[in-house]
Amino acid sequence: MNRMFAFIWIALKHIKYEIIYYILGARGIFEDLIYSTKNKCEPIRKTGEFAVITGGARGLGAVVVKKLLQCDMHVIIGCRKPEAAENVVKKIRENGIGTGSVTILQIDMASLESIKRFANDVKNKADKLHILINNAGIMFSPYLETEDGFESHWGVNYIGHFYLTHLLLGTLIETSNLSDTNTRIINVTSCAHFAGNKIDFHDVNMKNNYIPSAAYAQSKLAQLMFTKILDHRLKNEGKNVRVLAVHPGIVDTDIFNGTFLKTLFPWVIKLLFKTADQGATSILYTSVSPILNNKGGIYISNCCESPVSKIADDPLQQEQLFKHSLSSLDIIDFGKIN
Repeated sequence: MNRMFAFIWIALKHIKYEIIYYILGARGIFEDLIYSTKNKCEPIRKTGEFAVITGGARGLGAVVVKKLLQCDMHVIIGCRKPEAAENVVKKIRENGIGTGSVTILQIDMASLESIKRFANDVKNKADKLHILINNAGIMFSPYLETEDGFESHWGVNYIGHFYLTHLLLGTLIETSNLSDTNTRIINVTSCAHFAGNKIDFHDVNMKNNYIPSAAYAQSKLAQLMFTKILDHRLKNEGKNVRVLAVHPGIVDTDIFNGTFLKTLFPWVIKLLFKTADQGATSILYTSVSPILNNKGGIYISNCCESPVSKIADDPLQQEQLFKHSLSSLDIIDFGKIN
């Protein structure tokens, strides 16, 4: 009997999240249409500047790479399969974009060891860093754990990028000290954070009652909370590094492959969702727009500052998340590498 009730309870929670996501998706599509005229950002000349992007070999990340190259930046692409990034860059060059330069480095966001190796490689390749774009992500994965024991959404979308930011923050600070403008950390999050509940720090893996859509929402909520508290801390320390979060919109990329909607109604996605280029525009704006100089701890959607959930805005929750993340990774002083 207890098993039956447990099964029913989980089934109802699945249905609840399906409903919430359809509501958020419908609202997101409506907002994307309403604010489409604001979702614009032309490439800005950034010759001599360096950008790091994770997940730059496919989907939104690949289009962001193209836009950063149009800004004449040196782009360091972090991805699991370097050959995929090589193909992306080849197509960009074949399409007539000859500006900028590229370094491709292997990284697996599900491995702390791989992330550490990647950060060291970045610092060996570049003595400056102006933009870090934490873009790589997964969505609606069945229950899996990373090699370090984190639930995969938490590990890939959030804690892996928390760790990468920790490892590269020193370089961002040093670069900002030599610049007239701030350096930036960009966390690519989602309107799905509105579906996130108050985080249970005793069970961030959600192992006993796992729902993929709940785990995804939790990871995106954590990204946004991290954005706000890290920017607040850096401001208090007088550092000229700003941290911003961006929601690209409801975008037709391969991350939706296999979902119910794309399987049964692909025409709906083609008709209503943003293109990858439109989604990447919001990320480019958050990364390079001079309008955002000295602005941080904010959430950008359609190239506009937008409201967030009450949980994301709660300083006590942000502090608890930050402390839990430090403890999970055995970090004593964020951004300080021993």
